[in-house]
Amino acid sequence: MNNETLKRGIYQHFKDKSMIYEVIGVGMHTETEEKMVAYRALYGDFKLYIRPLEMFIESVDKPELNYKGPRFIFIKELE
Repeated sequence: MNNETLKRGIYQHFKDKSMIYEVIGVGMHTETEEKMVAYRALYGDFKLYIRPLEMFIESVDKPELNYKGPRFIFIKELE
């Protein structure tokens, strides 16, 4: 996945299958023009988060968790 193919939809954080998020969209930081992802937790208190796009789409390598892959795993598109 790259910054041109980030889809609006449902994603799961690699650390915990219960950490499900809805990606609302990609915006731009007004000062730096860095692309940012807006996403909302679909659990707990449904917090809204903003994270740099590059960080959202990056792969992580966590041998202590026996995991290597995307930080956020795409689950499905929104209709």
